[in-house]
Amino acid sequence: MKTYSPGVGDIKREWHLVDATGKTLGRLASQVVRLLMGKHKPVYAPHVDTGDYVVVINAAKVRVSGKKAEQKIYYRHSGYPGGLKSPTFKEVLSSHPTCVVEFAVKGMLPHNRLGRTMFKKLRVYPGAEHLHHAQTSSCPPESFAPCHSEGAKRPQNLAQGKLREESRDFLRRSESTESEGGEVLERKGDNL
Repeated sequence: MKTYSPGVGDIKREWHLVDATGKTLGRLASQVVRLLMGKHKPVYAPHVDTGDYVVVINAAKVRVSGKKAEQKIYYRHSGYPGGLKSPTFKEVLSSHPTCVVEFAVKGMLPHNRLGRTMFKKLRVYPGAEHLHHAQTSSCPPESFAPCHSEGAKRPQNLAQGKLREESRDFLRRSESTESEGGEVLERKGDNL
């Protein structure tokens, strides 16, 4: 038996919506990294990017334990003499709330080209509004915290089975409208 290695056709990417309201920063970041790397999938391989897209909302409402809000420092240097900047967690959260989650996630990903491509699949928003309503039709796996408010049920994905059937019917209809000479009369909803 040969060792299985996932190919490009084996990777199915999904979109996950994660609500960061009241969640601890490190625990949230480790669960997001698990989705980005694809460790929740049976086709996971450490040398292939098998992960999914993740949208994190309400990043401004993330919390830390203990005195980390005042004591955790994010160092950066401009490269010039005396150019050290050292804002605290509280200052970064008030000015750039998305950076806090992004820094935590980036530190847990592999520090190479593969990690950089995984990081590009992360979208972080400070509030509840985001631009990915069409893509985020699924919630994270059951082991992950609920993506909606407490006590809310998982959405029914807008009758996902019906949408799949409608798209299959549409593809069959567009294939059947080809004429005998191979000329396409109708394709992808365009009426000629």
